[in-house]
Amino acid sequence: MSNSKIIIIGAGPGGYVAGIRAAQLEADVTIIEENQIGGTCLNRGCIPTKSLLASTEALLLVRRASELGIEVGEAVPNFSRMMERKNRIVSGLRGGVDYLLKANKIKVIKGKAGFLDSHKIHIETDTGTQKLEGEKIIIASGSKPLLLPFIDFNHSAVLTSEEALELKEIPKSLLIIGAGVIGCEFASIFNPLGTKITMVEMMDQILPTEDKRVAQAMQQALQKRGISIFTKTKLEEIIEYREDGITARFDNGEKVTTEKILISVGREANTKGLGLENLLLRVDGKGNIIVNEKMETNLEGIYAIGDVVGGYLLAHVAFEEGIVAAENALGIDSKIDYTSVPNCIFTSPQIGTVGLTLDKAKEEIEAKLARFPFAASGKAQAMGEAEGLLQLIVEEDSGRILGGQIIGPHAADLIHEIALAVRWGLTTEQVASTIHAHPTFSEAIMEVAKKAEGKPIHLT
Repeated sequence: MSNSKIIIIGAGPGGYVAGIRAAQLEADVTIIEENQIGGTCLNRGCIPTKSLLASTEALLLVRRASELGIEVGEAVPNFSRMMERKNRIVSGLRGGVDYLLKANKIKVIKGKAGFLDSHKIHIETDTGTQKLEGEKIIIASGSKPLLLPFIDFNHSAVLTSEEALELKEIPKSLLIIGAGVIGCEFASIFNPLGTKITMVEMMDQILPTEDKRVAQAMQQALQKRGISIFTKTKLEEIIEYREDGITARFDNGEKVTTEKILISVGREANTKGLGLENLLLRVDGKGNIIVNEKMETNLEGIYAIGDVVGGYLLAHVAFEEGIVAAENALGIDSKIDYTSVPNCIFTSPQIGTVGLTLDKAKEEIEAKLARFPFAASGKAQAMGEAEGLLQLIVEEDSGRILGGQIIGPHAADLIHEIALAVRWGLTTEQVASTIHAHPTFSEAIMEVAKKAEGKPIHLT
């Protein structure tokens, strides 16, 4: 294993974790990164959006301080300071990853990588070009926002998620095309700042990949905050571009004039310029690299991880895929398990889901649903955060927990107890009989498990 030469293309969550794990296994590791260490998640996704959400959530808390018996003056957002804080956090964490790579003696080359063959990489850098040869290569080049071909993305009013994170001023109005995870999170950021928001989703519900009950609850929460939402509606064209914004027309005949438009219709694998045409690497119809449970491609010695393989476009999945790829590249039999991947949406309120939905479970087995509203939680009432609900998907005969969905306070943290239950096949009886501290948000999981057992305590 010692001195095995591993090349990793991309220093995002999957790439840098794969590099660290390979270094721990005594490999000689080189990472090639075209942009910034940390990839989309750290620089243009997870971390900057959560930094801004922390600011807007604090703003909302101050605005409802009187409900908690505290009188304060008018809360006014300082957008430039919010953005400065966001940039400071991103820079600090990026420096932390850079330190980890150096501490593990991983070489980092800044440049654009492309395959010459299955073992040789051509790198274009600011100072010229170089070639690199590796025994094993891990592709972790990530993804980029999907662009609609009929829209002028050079116009200042047109944004992807990346440009939205670099705005200098709060937009007075924002049209969001695509009410998936990204669209809903940006709505939760800009709505408290006073932006008038309209959301358009071509599917029959917002958050199309989520449980319909959770999606409906989220839509009601957004509309309660004054956000206009159109489902089963498509953007047909931008009929006017102006210095101060655009006017859009939808397939239902509606027209909207707005200062900014955010296109959040998905992401695509970032493989352009990788030289995949020099390999017989298998990809699917969307351009995602096809891999097996060991993260192996169809070519021996080449692995792919993270967004570039499609599936779960989540940093924590890329972390695990990076570990699996590195271990297999270095002779350890390692496999990825996607059965209990938590999916977290940092809207207001938050959403956390894992495992099967009721509709999906019923396609194969007899299953039931148990629900518990946060309105029945003492902790939620005391904190003034009683909006939302928690539900478990349970196999009828065995009581085994197959999945769960939460919309409400701290959902992104609470979902992990359900993830453990799904991962290890726990039953509702086992969770219900585990004493949970009172008053806490997490005891709602015990409560819903008791409900599934037919022994509810704080519900009739």
